[in-house]
Amino acid sequence: MLDRRNFIRGMALAGAAADAKADDAKADQRKSGSAAAEAAAGKDVTRKLASFVLASKPEDVPHLVNKEAARTLLNWAACAVGGSRHETVDIAVSALAPFAGPAQATLLGRKERMDILNAALINGIASHIFDYDDTHLRTVIHPAGPVASAILALSEYRPVSGRDFMHALVLGVEAECRIGNAVYPAHYDAGWHITGTCGVFGSAASVGKLLGLNQQQMVWALGLAATQPVGLKEMFGTMTKSFHPGRAAQNGLTAALLAARNFTSSNQPLEAKAGWMNVLSTSRDYTELTKMLGQTYEISLNTYKPFACGVVIHPAIDGCIQLRNQYKLTADQIERIDLRVHPLVLELTGKKTPQTGLEGKFSVYYAAAVAIVKGAAGEREFSDTLVRDPQIVALRDRATATVDPTVGEAQVKIAITLKDGRRLEKSIDKVIGSLENPLTDAAIEAKFLDLSSGILPAAQARKTIDLCWNAEKLANAGDIARAAAA
Repeated sequence: MLDRRNFIRGMALAGAAADAKADDAKADQRKSGSAAAEAAAGKDVTRKLASFVLASKPEDVPHLVNKEAARTLLNWAACAVGGSRHETVDIAVSALAPFAGPAQATLLGRKERMDILNAALINGIASHIFDYDDTHLRTVIHPAGPVASAILALSEYRPVSGRDFMHALVLGVEAECRIGNAVYPAHYDAGWHITGTCGVFGSAASVGKLLGLNQQQMVWALGLAATQPVGLKEMFGTMTKSFHPGRAAQNGLTAALLAARNFTSSNQPLEAKAGWMNVLSTSRDYTELTKMLGQTYEISLNTYKPFACGVVIHPAIDGCIQLRNQYKLTADQIERIDLRVHPLVLELTGKKTPQTGLEGKFSVYYAAAVAIVKGAAGEREFSDTLVRDPQIVALRDRATATVDPTVGEAQVKIAITLKDGRRLEKSIDKVIGSLENPLTDAAIEAKFLDLSSGILPAAQARKTIDLCWNAEKLANAGDIARAAAA
C-alpha cells in the first residue's frame, strides 16, 4: 500500500513539475513574444523621428497649434525675464563670464551678452528658477526651457524668420514630449528629472531643423543628445534644478552644431539595447514616438502655471485661496489644515520645514499656509523672508497632508478646522492652470507684466509681449531677445 501511495505521490509531483515546466515555457514564450513585439515597435524609431522633423513644413501645423506655441513662447519669456535677476543667475553669469566667448546673444532681462552656448544655458536656468514655467502634464516635462532657450540664442547669431522659429519650437516640443511619453513614469520614478533628460532632444531637434541638417545628421544630433542626459530629482529645492533645462538647451544646441559638421554617433541612440530608452528606463513604449505623428501635437497639451511652484501642489493652493477668500480667513482663526492628496504630492513636495524660498516650492505645508496668509502664491510668496515668517511658519506647522489613492494629480480635498469648532471643506477637481481650466491669454500677459516689473520698463515689456504674440510674422526672431534685454 505504501509503495502504491509513494508511486501515486511521485506521479503527482512529476505531473506538477511537468505542468510548471509547461507554464514556464508559456511564460517564456509570452515574454519572448513581448520582447519581439517591443523590438519591432522600436525598429528605427530614431530615424523615423528625425525624418518627421525634417519633412515637416510650417503649413502642416494647424492654426490652433501655432496659437498654443505663441502662448508657450510668451509664458517662457515671462519666466526667463522674471528669473533673470535671481541669485542663481547672478552666480552662473559671474562664474562663466570670464570664460565665455564672443557676445553673440542676449541674456533676457540683463545687460550682459554671451556666446550662444552660454546664453542658452543662462536663459534656460533663468526660465526655470522660479518653477513657474510651462508644464506638459502627462510627463511633467517643462518643454519650453530647453527648446526656446536654444533656438532664440541661435536666432541672434544666425537670423531666423519668425515662421521658421515657431515651427522649430513646435517640433522641438514634439520630440522631447514624445520621448517623455514613451518612458514616463518609469524613467521619472527612477530619479531622473525628465525636463533635463528629455529636453535635450527637443533642443537638438529644433536647432537641427533650423540648421537644415540632413537625415543622417539629424540622427547623429539625436544620438549626441542621447549621450548627454542631465537631471536628478535629488536636486529639487536647490539651484541645480534650474540648471537642468539650461544644460539641456546648451547640450542640444551643441549636439546639433556638431552633427552639422558630421560629428557621428550611433544610428540607434534611442532604441538600441544599450541606447537611451533601455539604459535610462525600466520600461518603454516605442509606439508613443510614432503614433499619430504629424496628426496630433504635444504642444497642444501644454499648460501654464498660476502659481510659482510644482504643479502637484497647485490644487492645494487653489483650494486654500478659495476658502480664504470665501470665509475671509486669517491665520489666527485656524486650528489645523488637513489635506488629502495624490501620492506624488508627498513624494515631490513633502518638505516639512523649508528654510529657503526654493525649498518652499517643495513644501505642500508651506504652500497651503502662505496661500491662506497672503491669498497668492506668485514668486514673491516664495521668498526666503516669507518662508521664515513666524506667522506663516506657525500655520505651516498646523498643516497635515495624507495620501489618498482616490485623489487625482490635479485634485485635492481640504478640511480647515477653525478654533471656534467650525470645519470648512473644499474639493478641487479642475485646478486653475490645467487643461480643463487653462490660464487665459490675458492672464499670461499679466504674468509677464508682473514678472518683468522692475526689470523692463513698461513700454519695453509691452513690446516684448507683442513680439511673442506675433512671432510668426517677424523677419528675424532674434528681435524678441533684443527687445527683452535690460
